[in-house]
Amino acid sequence: MNLPSIPPPSVLQGPAAMVFSGGGARGAYETGVLRYLFGEFARRHGVPKVDIISGTSVGAINGAFLASVVHDPIEGVQRLVALWNDLELDRVLGFGVGQAVKLPRVLFGGAKGSGLVDVSPLIKLVNENLRWSDLARNLRRANLRALTVSATHVATGRPWVFVDRAPGVSLPSMLPPSMVVRADRIGPQHILASAAIPVLFPPVPVHGELYVDGGLRLNTPMSPAIHMEARRILVVALASATGAEKPAFDPGLFPGVAFLLGKVLNAFLLDHVNADFYELERVNRMIDDGIALYGPDFVERMNQRAVAQGRAPRERLHALAIHPSEDIGRLASRFLQSGRVRLGRAIGKQALRLLDIGEGADADLVSYLLFDGEYARALMELGEQDARKREESLARFFFSADPTKA
Repeated sequence: MNLPSIPPPSVLQGPAAMVFSGGGARGAYETGVLRYLFGEFARRHGVPKVDIISGTSVGAINGAFLASVVHDPIEGVQRLVALWNDLELDRVLGFGVGQAVKLPRVLFGGAKGSGLVDVSPLIKLVNENLRWSDLARNLRRANLRALTVSATHVATGRPWVFVDRAPGVSLPSMLPPSMVVRADRIGPQHILASAAIPVLFPPVPVHGELYVDGGLRLNTPMSPAIHMEARRILVVALASATGAEKPAFDPGLFPGVAFLLGKVLNAFLLDHVNADFYELERVNRMIDDGIALYGPDFVERMNQRAVAQGRAPRERLHALAIHPSEDIGRLASRFLQSGRVRLGRAIGKQALRLLDIGEGADADLVSYLLFDGEYARALMELGEQDARKREESLARFFFSADPTKA
């Protein structure tokens, strides 16, 4: 395949990072964005160079997969797309009598962890399809500067960031005091811990400590990438920028636990990215105003003072977010009602019906659990379409000396 050449690094504005949010089965949307970037976009503009990858939850799965194929991302992303295409619910999450028997363990804890669903199929999927040796080789050869995976430490509730990095790359410093950073060789246990949605999935041990879904505290892990000197941040979000225009159900109705749990997951896993971007733009505007008022050395002088006082320096960053143009919870509701979900066991269908009992137009809880190939294809198509709409912005992001200018 003949592809345009990548501009030399000297014309690009610093390292580029891709940040992948958490959201269970919604992660197929992220794969759709990747399919566009390393397919149609690469043929038109050149292969994007990604230096740092940060992921949480399902974003950790997609991010680790991309990290393992950055030496050949076009073929590698095609494999990731095929993996999502072939999903069947029973091959990712097990629903059965065993989960009912273990319900007391879910409610009260014990010597062994448990969740409402059996994750052994997901463990098998991660172990068998992600080439860990290629991931290690890409970091060792500096094809990638760093991969970060976020999880929540059960004992303390603090966000932990595991960092696997190329030789000579420093760990992120001056992060918030609540955030713990650990250098580690990232493997299956880190990914599964990051994706362990509490109650639904059991906690996962890493080096003897228990962790659950990183999205509870750090669902859009921009901070680790920024503090590893990324100057361009591309975030693939899993919630629409504005939310649904119409209420999900009529006034006067009281929703049940499934509907409310879906909204709780949205609040934990999806609603941080807009606030993070608002804060980033606020800092950018402050820097722009300072340069306009005090001259081009304003940033250097400001950072000299910040470092002397033990604070993190500030620099202007270029951030770009790809958001779903359609509410994924409503898309999941329509898809479930269509009866097109591939299920190997009847109990799986009953379980999903319990999660979507027709209280409203949303099926947010189902949207996290519907690991189904046809549903994934719908999300990948949406991700590809939304990324295509941002083609010019993406071209500036990856290939312009100043991505903020046309």
